[in-house]
Amino acid sequence: MNKNYDVIVVGAGTSGMMAAITAAQQGARVLLIEKNKKIGKKLLLTGGGRCNVTNNRPVDDLVAHIPGNGKFLYSTFSQFNNFDVMTFFNDLGVALKEEDHGRMFPVTDKSKTIVEALLNTINEQEVTLLTNTVVTKLIHDGQQIRGVRTELEEFSAPSVILTTGGRTYPSTGSTGDGYKMAKKVGHTITPLYPTESPLISEDEFIQARTLQGISLQDIDLTVLNAQRKPVVTHTMDLLFTHFGVSGPAALRCSSFVNIALKDGPVSVVIDSYPQQTIAALTASLQEAAQSKKQLNNALSGFLPERLMTFFIDRLGLSEMIAEKVPLDGLIALATLMKGFEINIVRTFPIEKSFVTGGGIHLKEINPKTMESKKINGLYFAGELIDINGYTGGFNITAAFCTGHVSGKNAAETASYFAY
Repeated sequence: MNKNYDVIVVGAGTSGMMAAITAAQQGARVLLIEKNKKIGKKLLLTGGGRCNVTNNRPVDDLVAHIPGNGKFLYSTFSQFNNFDVMTFFNDLGVALKEEDHGRMFPVTDKSKTIVEALLNTINEQEVTLLTNTVVTKLIHDGQQIRGVRTELEEFSAPSVILTTGGRTYPSTGSTGDGYKMAKKVGHTITPLYPTESPLISEDEFIQARTLQGISLQDIDLTVLNAQRKPVVTHTMDLLFTHFGVSGPAALRCSSFVNIALKDGPVSVVIDSYPQQTIAALTASLQEAAQSKKQLNNALSGFLPERLMTFFIDRLGLSEMIAEKVPLDGLIALATLMKGFEINIVRTFPIEKSFVTGGGIHLKEINPKTMESKKINGLYFAGELIDINGYTGGFNITAAFCTGHVSGKNAAETASYFAY
């Protein structure tokens, strides 16, 4: 087997496959090394196995949905963005469709369609693919990258791209290898933490599973820090579980929860009626309460039955006939419906979360090329770097786009060594 290449890509996930393809399209001789038997293992799991490949939003909106240092990607997106991702797959003959919130999926509804298209392109571009192989070390002379060492042999190249992923879903191969290799060549790794992760509460009603299985649509979920100041609010769906809360709103708040927990207790507040004021909601409750039914029956339709019963019980109104409930009781109920607070003790651990927060420090990466500022010829892409976005195609978009930019520039760097 050939031991000399122009570009070596370590990790055949989303960003690695794109980096290898792009470098090869520039004329580079590319080696793609993957520790698993098959490539794209994590990509197969995304979007519930349907693969949410990108999001059909303007670039500014894209950046706004990448709260973990998204602005760093402006330079990347000026070279290759979500619309280019769509064009890329269209050119490969993969038809995409748009769903809610701009999410783009393959028409087949199968992640396998995306992975197979990438693998076919890798083969067409004559990229050398080495699976079941673990890279153990970066070879360098202190200034310039020279290649990589695996468990059995060494391969040389003037450009190496690390795309080994974060630390979520370690069963897919994301076990933090890239952080260790980057650290050994002088890079700083910012603290890693889980993002896009369900929220865990030890409140009594959670432990009693009183609300388990109840889902709410289009609620506001606000994170309160130790000083009880609002940190962020998201308007999305929410699900009560046996451990706390999950669903899109909880996942989007999770990175902010983890950051706030470093300074003390954190809670989240659910506003079930974000479009109404307490006064307007009270008026609606008053109108519905003109009834001889019990209060929870008179107010059916405002909230899922078990949640409304829970709120009414909490306020001591459960035995009352609706029309007998005093105004201050209805005001208290409206206030609770718009401000139900839950204490959060932690999120799921990083290994069981969707996305890794933290990573290789962005001040040590050239945003225009994705090249290391510590070692010439070393490049980074994907979840390994300190960037994290919301679910909905944003993380995959960042991975594809940083993969493209790193691949293009790594091939250009390698071309200088060919003369």
